[in-house]
Amino acid sequence: MVRLMTIEDYEQVRALWMTIRGFAIRSIDDSREGVERFLRRNPTTSVVAVEDRTIVGAILCGHDGRRGCLYHVCVNPAYRRRGIGKAMVVFCMDALRREQVNKVSLIAFTQNDIGNAFWHSVGWKQREDLNYYDFVLNSENIEAFNQ
Repeated sequence: MVRLMTIEDYEQVRALWMTIRGFAIRSIDDSREGVERFLRRNPTTSVVAVEDRTIVGAILCGHDGRRGCLYHVCVNPAYRRRGIGKAMVVFCMDALRREQVNKVSLIAFTQNDIGNAFWHSVGWKQREDLNYYDFVLNSENIEAFNQ
C-alpha cells in the first residue's frame, strides 16, 4: 500500500534509509526536526510504501511552486522489482500535478547503478547540459563567500 508520509513514519523511514547501500543522510536535514519541517512545507507530496505494517519504501517529495523534486527515493532491497518504486513515483507526480507543478527532477549519485538503471527504465532523462552545484549554508561558508 502506498500512502502519504507523516512525521509519525520518521523512525521507520530513517531505519529504511540506514539499510540502503550507498545512501547518505545529513544530520540536520534528515533529522526528525528536519523531516518534520520538510513535511510541514510539503504536506501532500511525500510518500511511503507499507507492507505488513512495515515501511518498505519512501520518497521525500516537495516543490517550490515551479519545480518538484524527489529526495531519498528508496525501496528495501528485499521488496524491489515489485512495482513499489513506480507506484510511489506516480503518487508523487500526481500530488505535484494537483498542486500545478509541471516539472520534477531528482538527483541520483553517479555510482548508484541500481537507481540510475531504474530511472532510465521508467523514462526519466539524464541531463547532460548542466552542472549541479551545492553550498552548505553555515556561518563560516557564508562569511568566506562574502569576502
